Order: sequence, then structure tokens, then C-alpha cells
Amino acid sequence: MAEAVETTEKLPPTEDNVRQTLKQVDDPEIGINIVDLGLVYEINLQSDKEIQVVMTLTTPFCPVGPSIKQQVGNVIKKDVIGVEKVDVQFTFNPPWDKEMMSEEAKAELGIF
Repeated sequence: MAEAVETTEKLPPTEDNVRQTLKQVDDPEIGINIVDLGLVYEINLQSDKEIQVVMTLTTPFCPVGPSIKQQVGNVIKKDVIGVEKVDVQFTFNPPWDKEMMSEEAKAELGIF
């Protein structure tokens, strides 16, 4: 599986950079980052200072949802230049399915 990248320099606010930054956030129950799990549906750059992340959780009643939401905001503010506000929206449409995972995540979990 691709390793999460710890950045030392802040990155410009682009969708790809935000997605790369979010690879630092692991689902604590599964131990794989939320991007490779397929939990991040959309990244919307509202402005250079505000980013919206639309994502899901593996289950609607996931007890770690608030923790993941906080981590998402923290890593984006820490690693993306100029971001002051991160709006994390949870959606369950479409519901998460293991087919949304990257090939690396599937291999790590033994799903073929």
C-alpha cells in the first residue's frame, strides 16, 4: 500500500495536494488511510482559505466519525498553504462499499 506522506513544506491548495495530505488520516478501526479506503468523495476548493471535504464512513453509526472529522481539518490546515477553514460533510449516498477501496488497500486487507 502507498505510504502516507508526511510533508515538511506546506503545499499549494489544489485538489490533488489536499487528497495527498488526507492520506495521513487513517481509519482507526481498519488502519488504512481514508483516501485509499475510498471514503473521500469530493474535495471542493471554496477559496484559497476554505476547503470542503465530502466524505463518508464505513458505517453510518461509526463511533470514530467526530475524530476523523477533526483529523481531516487539522492535517489540511497544517499542510496546505493559507487554509483557515475546513468544512467536512459526511454523506452516506452512495453508501460505502469495499469496491471503493484502492487496489493497494484491497491487497493489504486480503480482498481480491
